[in-house]
Amino acid sequence: MRRGDPTPTSRNLDPSMHPFAKARERKRALNAAKMERMFAQPFVAAFEGHTDAVEVLAKQPESLTTIASASWDGEIILHDLGRREQIARFSGAHRGKISGLCFADEERLLSCGVDRTVKLWRVAEQGESTPEPISVFPGKTVFNSIDHHRTDPLFATASNTVQVWDETKSAPISDLTFPTSTETITSVRFNLSESSVLASIGTDRTFTLYDIRTGKAERRTVMRMRNNALSWSPTFPTSILLASEDHNLYTFDIRSLSTPTQIYKAHVAAVMSCDWSPTGLDFVSGGWDRTVRVWKEGVGRAPEVYHTKRMQRVLSTAFTQDARFVVSGSDDGNVRLWKAKAHEKLGIITARERAAIEYRDTLKDRWKHDQEVGKVHRSRHVPKPVYKAAELKRTMLDAERVKEERRRKHTRAGASVPKAERKKVVLAEQG
Repeated sequence: MRRGDPTPTSRNLDPSMHPFAKARERKRALNAAKMERMFAQPFVAAFEGHTDAVEVLAKQPESLTTIASASWDGEIILHDLGRREQIARFSGAHRGKISGLCFADEERLLSCGVDRTVKLWRVAEQGESTPEPISVFPGKTVFNSIDHHRTDPLFATASNTVQVWDETKSAPISDLTFPTSTETITSVRFNLSESSVLASIGTDRTFTLYDIRTGKAERRTVMRMRNNALSWSPTFPTSILLASEDHNLYTFDIRSLSTPTQIYKAHVAAVMSCDWSPTGLDFVSGGWDRTVRVWKEGVGRAPEVYHTKRMQRVLSTAFTQDARFVVSGSDDGNVRLWKAKAHEKLGIITARERAAIEYRDTLKDRWKHDQEVGKVHRSRHVPKPVYKAAELKRTMLDAERVKEERRRKHTRAGASVPKAERKKVVLAEQG
């Protein structure tokens, strides 16, 4: 025994000798749940600089703190989240709004916009940026999204078709489109593991998978409502997350696209953006209802809800590379930094504090099914307009459910078969 260590005591572990142990543990779990809600202060910082809505965010590979944001004012800003300052600024990068942004590698940045150009920029290690782009790739139509291949010097753009470009050529090397398709592609993403697989979403409520090796669209699904964003899971290569106009998020396994693996319900307006955490255990979404929500993978309800008085509609969200923070961009021109766990303490944590935190987390998990503990654990404050909208939405869904039950009750037996909610999401599969 070391000097200063507490004297070990022998305890009788017979349950009959400790009749109040359960009550004591429940009280501790309740206090731990209350303390978590009391110390939930997720907002960390706001980064100003844009004069219009921030529609796209991009994370620099191999960096924990560098985030690029692009706005409708045609400006790109690189932020250092740790020092809370601007690293670089590309004023007048595009004429009109910038609709796509991604890093080609650690030192180069790709952007596209409504001025029908894709531009490649260099960001030096010291943080100094070149005022002029390295390369300019002209297009024939407006670009809506861009994504870079993980290893090769290739990138894909979304317009009226999906185009694959080579960095060394000024024209696209291939056009990917589904036969009979006349839609506008709104977003495109390369798979993180099988990087020849490309996914896109479009205005015809479609979700399409392409293979750039064959240059063809392999699979296509038509959904009930259109999607606004998509994100591939970093840990499960066949899992993809879709943010939909019907206020929900869906995860699909691309091996079976007939039904989603999970539906995530909490937003009260269209979901505009989504992004997985690097661990694949959580993801973040931002919506037209002016809230940012952090979800646990596989848990379709009761996410963390972040909001401020001044934050307007959230158009872009991203997890940082260390999975500890969330970044959001809204149409008030601000980029905001949040904690991924609202109650987490920032700064140095001693071993004793760490042990206490782990003990409280274990207690909350053990007693989460208790009525009082569960109520405190699930409670989230939301702005009054969001609360009222959720109440109205709940009333409408209940009325729809009652109407369906009455319709089935007054039809011939077997004529109307109830359909599971997951079966209603996908209307048709093609290819």
